[in-house]
Amino acid sequence: MSAPKWAVVTGASSGIGEHLARGLAARGYGLWLTARNSQALELLAKELRDKHRVTVRVRTCDLADSAARGELARELAGEPVSVLCANAGFPTCGPFSENDPVKETAEVQVNVVSLHALTQALLPGMLARRHGRILVTGSTAGYQPVPTAATYSATKAFANTFAESLHDELRGTGVSCTLLSPGPVRTNFYAVGGISQLQEHRFLAWLTPRRVAEAGLRGLAQGRRVVVPGPVAKAQYLAGRHTPRALLIPVLRTAFLPLFRKARGAGNTRNRQTVNSRK
Repeated sequence: MSAPKWAVVTGASSGIGEHLARGLAARGYGLWLTARNSQALELLAKELRDKHRVTVRVRTCDLADSAARGELARELAGEPVSVLCANAGFPTCGPFSENDPVKETAEVQVNVVSLHALTQALLPGMLARRHGRILVTGSTAGYQPVPTAATYSATKAFANTFAESLHDELRGTGVSCTLLSPGPVRTNFYAVGGISQLQEHRFLAWLTPRRVAEAGLRGLAQGRRVVVPGPVAKAQYLAGRHTPRALLIPVLRTAFLPLFRKARGAGNTRNRQTVNSRK
């Protein structure tokens, strides 16, 4: 019996990461599922084992914790991993000077440092075997500055650039790196950022996480450089890359930032009402 093909998915407990795991299991991969929510991971692991008869390992880890992250990287470096889906990430929204410094720092650790560390841990083995695929979940937000989400857009700028750079570096090695750069996706991502009301705006043409994950996995299998799923994401991608900042930033300021501020204000109001109702 041949050894299983192994894939690692970070941020696998929900959203795009959950559907990346589902798609990889359907393709016959054994899985390492990583996130902070052990209960959600265990439920998903059981479902995938029962449905697809694949081996699924659950590895709870807070990627913002340097010691836990280092231990995970060392553990995975010794495994014959064929696919790394570096998907974990979360946003902070609001003026940078008013945001929680601890959460801001954790955002950089998860969105940037963990991506870098896990790629660094797994890439040498892939190169030695001359076989491997890396999928980096970036964002169209990384192609332009986003006031009121400054840290998030900056971390995704790193992810986008890192993935595209690796794609070219790895030509001819048997290993590839693909950037998955989504726009609006219906996940709990926006609730984490305190802007869940933003999802009420239908003109953003929200995609499902399943559709985004499947687009990413197809692009990964084809060795594509960038996958930008959906018409709104493509428009954001093109505008962010090609519009002069002198034009782009005023558009963001007048058209989109009011939506962010309104959504954040509504989220803060709901949070206060929830707290008061529990007193």
